[in-house]
Formats: sequence, C-alpha cells, structure tokens
Amino acid sequence: MTENKDLLLIEEKSQAVILTMNRPEVMNCLNFDLLYAMRDTIDSLQYRTDIRTVIITGKGDKSFCAGADLKERATLPPDMVKKFILTIRNLLTSIQNLPMPVISAVNGVALGGGTEVALASDLRIASETASMGLTETRLAIIPGGGGTQRLPRIIGVAKAKELIFTGRRVDAKEALEIGLVNKVTSPETLLTECLKIAGMIAETGPIAVEMAKYAIDKGIETDLATGLAIESNAYRVTIPTEDRIEGLTAFREKRKPQYKGK
Repeated sequence: MTENKDLLLIEEKSQAVILTMNRPEVMNCLNFDLLYAMRDTIDSLQYRTDIRTVIITGKGDKSFCAGADLKERATLPPDMVKKFILTIRNLLTSIQNLPMPVISAVNGVALGGGTEVALASDLRIASETASMGLTETRLAIIPGGGGTQRLPRIIGVAKAKELIFTGRRVDAKEALEIGLVNKVTSPETLLTECLKIAGMIAETGPIAVEMAKYAIDKGIETDLATGLAIESNAYRVTIPTEDRIEGLTAFREKRKPQYKGK
C-alpha cells in the first residue's frame, strides 16, 4: 500500500485536497497500481465533510496524464484489458459522483484516459502548455473511460465526433475556445488559480453546492420538466438547514457567513 500511495501524492490546503498523479518518468500514465491508489483515495474523500474541493493534477510540468500505460497494456491478456477499462470507468464515475466539486489542473499533456480524468471533473483549468485529446482511434480502439459520453455533453456532439474520429489533440487555446476547459493560466499560476476557485467555493454553503452539483448533473440527463422537478427537490433540501438561516442573518448583519454544512 505504501508503494501505491507514492504513486498518488495527497496534500491538503485549507479545505481543498490536491491529488497529484506521480509517475512523471512515464508522463503520469495510468497503470493498475495508480488506478487503485486513486480509487481508494476517492472512496475515502466522499465521506469528508471538511473538504470542499478536490483538485487533480500531474507531477511535473510536462504531463497531466498521458493516458493508459501502454507498456503495461501490451503485456495484458484480453480479459485483463477488460478489467483495466472497467477499473478506470468505475474510478471516473466515482470522481464525477463526489459530493464536492472536482477541479482538474491540466498542467501539460492530457491524452486518452488523461483527458477522460479531466472530463470526469466539474471544472478544468489548463496551463498554457497543456494539450488534450482522445487519441484512442489512432490505436484502433475507442475511448473506454467515458470519453465518448462525457466529451459530447461538454463540448457538443459535432465537435466531439471530430476530435474522437480524427484522434487529434487540441492546445490550451483551442480547448478554451470550444469549452473543453474553463480557463487557461500560465504554468506558474495554475495551482494558485485552482486554489483561488477552491477558496471561493469554500465561502459558499456546503449543502447548497452539493445540491447544485446534484441538480445539474442529474438534470442535464433528462428533459426540462423532469430537470426542474429535480431542482425543486434539491432546493427543498436546503430550506431547513442551519446554513440557510446563517446566510440570511449574515446578509442582514453585513458580515461574512460562517457555514457549517448543517
């Protein structure tokens, strides 16, 4: 287990957790051990009410995550390849389903499964040096970690088809233009910007953000009428909370609210 933990660096700052994929010698690509380390950490984070934001990044300044470890992949029989795909798919679903917002700090190359990690996050902030792409068709396979489903939901069907069919990469500028990332920063300020956003999230009501994420994620998958019903139910959860009263009281008293997630 110690070895697995070395593959994923974990740092807590204020109310944020920074998870750093730590295989810089192979561009932080994903092997079974790294996937298992991420899985165990994500599973534990879903119960942390003191953590308001999770930030995922890669070690070094060259690569966020270059996707699956193809050297490991080449040694795997078909049944183990299937296990790998199911493992990454389940991991990314658990990242998406975390109750708190997840930010991917895309610090360099993000290909295949690396881009899919970013797609499973709520927000993507990219370094000017970043490049992203679902390049699987160039290896005669397709994205298997949710890329065919999440990319069109984020940037639209036509553009997603173009990128997946051609397997081409986009640089940070184009990623911003097509809505693949929320913001582009210099490499030096990438984590600072992510922590700034995390700080703003930490000032909001924890239950409110969790319910907003739930309403958006579930509502986008359905028709408007059903989505509005989901929003109504999510809003209802916030009404009896102590935080809602604290927000109103702080507004009236012209002070910063102190939310407790209750």
